[in-house]
Order: sequence, then structure tokens, then C-alpha cells
Amino acid sequence: MILAVDTSLGTAVAIVGDDGVGSEASTADPLGHAEVIGDLLHRVIDQTGAGPVTHVVAGMGPGPFTGLRIGIAAARTFALGRGIPVVPVPSHFAPALHAIETDAVTGPFAIVTDARRREVAVTVFDGTDADGIPRIVADTVLVPRVELDSTLDGVRAMEVATLSAADLAVVAGRALRAGRTLAGEEPLYMRHPDVTMPGAPKKVGL
Repeated sequence: MILAVDTSLGTAVAIVGDDGVGSEASTADPLGHAEVIGDLLHRVIDQTGAGPVTHVVAGMGPGPFTGLRIGIAAARTFALGRGIPVVPVPSHFAPALHAIETDAVTGPFAIVTDARRREVAVTVFDGTDADGIPRIVADTVLVPRVELDSTLDGVRAMEVATLSAADLAVVAGRALRAGRTLAGEEPLYMRHPDVTMPGAPKKVGL
């Protein structure tokens, strides 16, 4: 069983086994991740009566600094408590897989998510590779919303406000079976946090 957690947009949690989705819970609210993630985790675990969780998937963004950190910390804490590995997966893979396998989208398309401050995060995909994993043809970039059309230059844009943790778990399962790593340990933050550490205090002359 694979537990997936993502807080790049709203908060999404799912448990997926070899026979499909065991349980899934989410909220579309782009804020308040810390307030809901514990309840969502309890819900999917209580509703899943199958075998033990063997891997935990962490959605690695793109996403805002604070929200993304909450989901990743929750995934890592759960894995540490169970002594099981964490599998990092870029969050855009989930809606890309849904577009290809559920919505039957063909050809190049862009997954677009709100990055706030009138900007969007964009990743371009085209079908799946031999392992069934969405194929990235243009890495994730942050662009002003008003420049989206010119940036994509005719590539179909699919803007998403939520994603499925179950889809993220499916991508992770395929990567595990293929022995592949889809992301590193460092999250894909769209920008650094606004709060910075203060510098050294100035000396006051007497």
C-alpha cells in the first residue's frame, strides 16, 4: 500500500494498493493545510482495511513555501514513525496522468497551477513513457499569467486548482517498479519565503 500526501494546491491524501484506491480525502482550500492534514490522514487510514503502508509519497511541488513544507513534513514524519521510505514526486505529475489516462488528452499539453502574485507554474507534458509515467518535454517554470499564452506558443493549457493524491501514488508506484527516482529531496518552491532572518544588529556609537 502507498500513502500519498500533497499540499501544493489544496490538501490531498490517499492510500492506493495494487487493486486500486483504498481511500482518498482532500480539501481544495489553498490555505489551512496544518489544520486539516491530520484529520485527512486519520480518515484515509481508518477507511482503508487492507495491508500495511509500505511507502509514503510526498508531493514536491511546484507550490508555495509554507503550504508545501507542511505536506512534505507530514509525509516524512509518517514514514519515520513506520520505518518506511519516502518517495518524492513532482506534484504536476498527478494532473498530467489524469489528463492522459482519464481525459484522453493527446499531444503536448501544459499543466498550469496558480503561483499567486499574478503568476502561474507551468510544466509541459506529452504522453507517457515506457513505464507509464507522464513524459516532461519542458521543465517547470514560473511565468506571469499575462504571458502564459505567449510562453506556451499554441500548446494546450490545462489549469488545475486541485489534484488527486491517488494519481500521485499511481505515478510513484510505477516509478518504484521501474527503479526510477522522479525528484530529489529539495522541494520545488516557486519563490523564497517573504520572511527573512534579520541581519546583525548595528553598533551604536556613544
